[in-house]
Amino acid sequence: MQVIKSIEKMAAFSKKAITQNKVLGFVPTMGYLHEGHLSLVKKAKKECDLVIISIFVNPAQFGPKEDLAAYPRDFRRDLKLLGPLKPDVVFKPDPSAVYPGDYHTYVQIEGGLTKKLCGSFRPAHFKGVTTIVAKLFNIVRPDKAYFGQKDAQQCVVIKKMVKDLNFPVEVIALPTVREKDGLALSSRNTYLTPEERKKAPVLYKTLRLAEKMILTGERNCAKVEQAMKKNLALVKGLEIQYAVVVDAGSLERKKIVSGNVLLALAVKLGATRLIDNIIMEL
Repeated sequence: MQVIKSIEKMAAFSKKAITQNKVLGFVPTMGYLHEGHLSLVKKAKKECDLVIISIFVNPAQFGPKEDLAAYPRDFRRDLKLLGPLKPDVVFKPDPSAVYPGDYHTYVQIEGGLTKKLCGSFRPAHFKGVTTIVAKLFNIVRPDKAYFGQKDAQQCVVIKKMVKDLNFPVEVIALPTVREKDGLALSSRNTYLTPEERKKAPVLYKTLRLAEKMILTGERNCAKVEQAMKKNLALVKGLEIQYAVVVDAGSLERKKIVSGNVLLALAVKLGATRLIDNIIMEL
C-alpha cells in the first residue's frame, strides 16, 4: 500500500496500469473511515486488479455555514484500518493542488435532480460533489468506482454525470452498512452526543415502518410519508427536513407506490444532520 499525494504521480501510476491492461477500482472518500468505506474497498479488491482509495475532504461541497472545519480527520487511523485490506494506493491530494488559487471550473447537473431532497437544503452541495468526482475520475481513470447507497441521491447524481459526460466508468452502489441498532454508519455520527446517539436509530426504524406499510399493501405515498413524519416527530430535539417516497431513478415524488421506489429521509438531531434511505423494488 503506497500513499500518493501528488496529482501528477497519481495520474502516472494509473497511466502505467492502463498500459498493462489492469482493471482499476476506485473508492473516493473524505476519510475518517468506517466499516461502510471498508466494505467498498473489499468489493473492489474482489473485482479489480488494482484498488485506489482517495481521502480528500472536499471544500467545494460544503456550504459557508457547514462543518468543513469540524469534519473529522485522522489519516493515521485511516491507514491503520486500510492496512489489512491492502489497497494498492491511498491517494491524498492537497486542497491547494486540487483547487489552486486560479481555479474557476465546475461541473454541474442542470435541472431538478440536484435540487430535490438534500439539494433543497444544501444548494451548492452537489455542484461540489460532481466537480470533485469528475476531477478524481480524470486523475485516477478507474474502470469501476464504488459508492455507498446511504448517499442515495449522490449515487443517482454521479451516475447521471457519468452517462451525460461519457465517462468510461462503471458506477457501483453497495448496500448501506449499519450499526447493530440500525443506525447507518457515517463519519458525522461522531458529532452525536450520547443522548442523541440513543435517539438516532429512529431513522432506520421509521424507514422500516414505511417499508412494512408498503409490503402489507399501502400504496398511497402521502399516507406513507405522513406515517414517517409522525414517527420521527415523537423524538424530542429532532427536526425533520424531509421524509418522502420518490422514484429511485429520477427522484421524482410519487403519488402511488409502484416500480422502484426510494424511501428517504433527512433530519437534524441536535446540530448533526443525518440521512438514510431504503430502496424497494416492487
